[in-house]
Amino acid sequence: MELLVPQKMFLTKGVGRHKEKLASFEMALRDAGIQAVNYVHVSSIFPPNCKLISKEQGLKLIRPGEITFIVMAKNQTDEAHRLISASVGMAIPADPSSYGYLSEHQACGATDEECGEYAEDIAAQMLATTLGIPFDQDASWDERQDMWKLSDKIVRTTHITQSAIGQRGVWSTVLAAAVSVLE
Repeated sequence: MELLVPQKMFLTKGVGRHKEKLASFEMALRDAGIQAVNYVHVSSIFPPNCKLISKEQGLKLIRPGEITFIVMAKNQTDEAHRLISASVGMAIPADPSSYGYLSEHQACGATDEECGEYAEDIAAQMLATTLGIPFDQDASWDERQDMWKLSDKIVRTTHITQSAIGQRGVWSTVLAAAVSVLE
């Protein structure tokens, strides 16, 4: 039996607007470049020995109709002036043979930066606890980030976030995704 472990992964995001809720989601998928795949929503592990690649590289590797594993955060509104955001945070260990974490977060009223830092922080916390790195839950994001960097066990944290402001009578959808590439 062949194992389905992605060798590559890329991050993407999109926003869509339409009078129909489902169509606004389709527009967000199109904006992200992933509308032509049959996606399967998966949980949040960054596989061992997986390489993070650019969106441009990743889009060249997926084919229409392909079953594609995606970690996705999505948020929708049809309320005027409602700020919505969706983010996927990522924490990659220094040891490439170890797995990392991804986290999804959706928020209302949070900026790109706030939503993204929260998702990134959750991913880093999950990785830190599996690596035995102590952390103070009450410390600020900057303090925890400095502690993790000093440990030399977490090589990179990042996030991808999309936000939008809702419009009356129009559905707005935002999404952020980590897209797995199987070769």
